[in-house]
Amino acid sequence: MKLILFINLIGCFFFLNILSSYSENTNKIAEKIWKNECGGKHDGLTTWNKGENFGSYGVGHFIWYPQGKTERFQEIFPELLKYLQNNGIILPLWLKKAEGSPWGNRDDFYANFNTLEMTALRQLLYETRNLQADFIAARLDKALPKMIEKLKQSEKQKISIIYKRLAANAEGLYAMIDYVNFKGEGLSPAEGYNGQGWGLLQVLERIPLISNNIIEDFIEAAKAVLVQRIENSPPERNEKQWLQGWINRINTYREDF
Repeated sequence: MKLILFINLIGCFFFLNILSSYSENTNKIAEKIWKNECGGKHDGLTTWNKGENFGSYGVGHFIWYPQGKTERFQEIFPELLKYLQNNGIILPLWLKKAEGSPWGNRDDFYANFNTLEMTALRQLLYETRNLQADFIAARLDKALPKMIEKLKQSEKQKISIIYKRLAANAEGLYAMIDYVNFKGEGLSPAEGYNGQGWGLLQVLERIPLISNNIIEDFIEAAKAVLVQRIENSPPERNEKQWLQGWINRINTYREDF
């Protein structure tokens, strides 16, 4: 009971902290994430990368699997659609009824890239950029109690302190919001190679408790986690091709707001 109360109190405290810092920087964070994922381009709001079996949608490039298909990576786009609806956004009927992406593969996706449905979808995603950033921030807010739930007491305290320090300024908050959208919370056993994950938890675990520059330590920890992911990844996925882009993205965490 004490543990549950401890986790809930931490969650409530950081929720207030995050929303206070986040609300002042909503537009900037939304635009930065859009630039990271889509190059700030309208067409980038619906994308299907080579070598992947799913499309990516919105400013956060949220995964949406074709109907009846799934992989190790967490599907987020359906959750976003529910969030948009809960915030008063009216979805096109076809999108509201969809039980998965209507485009079954990359060729099918790009053959339909300029159809009325996909063009309207991009416009919807463009007009709801800030709400999508709110959705990502809410995801981060929910992450801390989940991340520390199964850790030892000493690790709970360490992760909570580091999280609080990062959340206390715009750059640290942006880094965590972007990374949790980029590579997840690090909680799903399926999102890992050789038993090693690559999410926010794994990054926070690498940051020293005593830090003279928490942003730089976050950046270096994130890079190390992503290099480890590539080293553990199946060779046929050729994940090394994405490393420089990932590093470039991580380096944006140094930029002032």
